[in-house]
Amino acid sequence: MLGRLDTIHAISGVPKIKDNYNPSTWMLEVTSTSMETQLGVDFAQVYRNSSMYKDKDELIRRLSIPPLGTSNLNFPTRYPQKFWEQFKACLWKQNLSYWRTPSYNLVRIIFITVSCIAFGVLFWQQGNIDSINDQQGLFTILGCMYGTTLFAGINNCQSVMPFISIERSVVYRERFAGMYSPWAYSFAQVAMEIPYVFVQILLFMFIAYPMIGYAWEPTKFFWFFYTMFCTLLYFLYLGMMMVSITPNIQVASILASMFYTIQNLMSGFIVPAPQIPKWWLWLYYTSPMSWTLNLFFTTQFGYEDDKKIEVFGETTSIAAFVRDYFGFRHDLLPLAAIVLSAFPIVFATLFGYSISKLNFQRR
Repeated sequence: MLGRLDTIHAISGVPKIKDNYNPSTWMLEVTSTSMETQLGVDFAQVYRNSSMYKDKDELIRRLSIPPLGTSNLNFPTRYPQKFWEQFKACLWKQNLSYWRTPSYNLVRIIFITVSCIAFGVLFWQQGNIDSINDQQGLFTILGCMYGTTLFAGINNCQSVMPFISIERSVVYRERFAGMYSPWAYSFAQVAMEIPYVFVQILLFMFIAYPMIGYAWEPTKFFWFFYTMFCTLLYFLYLGMMMVSITPNIQVASILASMFYTIQNLMSGFIVPAPQIPKWWLWLYYTSPMSWTLNLFFTTQFGYEDDKKIEVFGETTSIAAFVRDYFGFRHDLLPLAAIVLSAFPIVFATLFGYSISKLNFQRR
């Protein structure tokens, strides 16, 4: 600094630095464009012609030549920690973020609680097998399954999108700084949702399930829990994926709405599978809701061969009606369970891949 001060002091017309004055501030003031115009001096050229410049240039040249026997620095990864440590750090960070965001987590817990009570009151004991005597009674309880699942799933999908949209902006900055890999963040984000969905399912199973009158049989209870858990998970991961593949939340919401419409039409409830044209069946089989309803209907009523009901003027068993009218077969239960569990995995993987490969940040 003293060398630069002496060099500038030597120029005619440059005001002297005052006592106890910040040298950096003084340098900025006297080398400004207005001062150059006033003095008719190019300070950059003055410095370039000075001995200080030549000394620094020579020092840089010498330091840029590596000593004999040395090699270039090489790091196997740009991240300071291994993947597992990155994942734990991201999980800890997400845990704090979720705990400090009651507008997201507390609201959805309250929402599912109120929804369970509302559906429980509306369909009070309609799920009791003894109360189903005709197709209308069966349609009522099947519609209850369809409505509660779609209602809770869409709410999860819509509520997660604003949260992920905000988090994505933070991820862009921290990823650029090399704090953690996108996959570590994605896995942590996906894992963080599981306990909250688990709480939602517990609330449903201990509030709405007995109020609606579903059977307290271990097998039926387990399959209902499993189906509801996978369904709410894939709706959540769907919302996360929609945000990750779109530039903003508005576009993500539009795409999600299109998905809801397709789910509604091709779930196999409004238009049963046997009535869907053959050229649209691929959409039915790729619809997550169709596999959800397949598990719901077949595990709850798919093997009720002893219970007879009046269906369109004919007497048939509930199991036969579910199989013949909706096309949901109980013998495909293992396949349906595997396919349903694959949807959350696929959506979560696409979310992680999109976060790692796509960047909608504009600078």
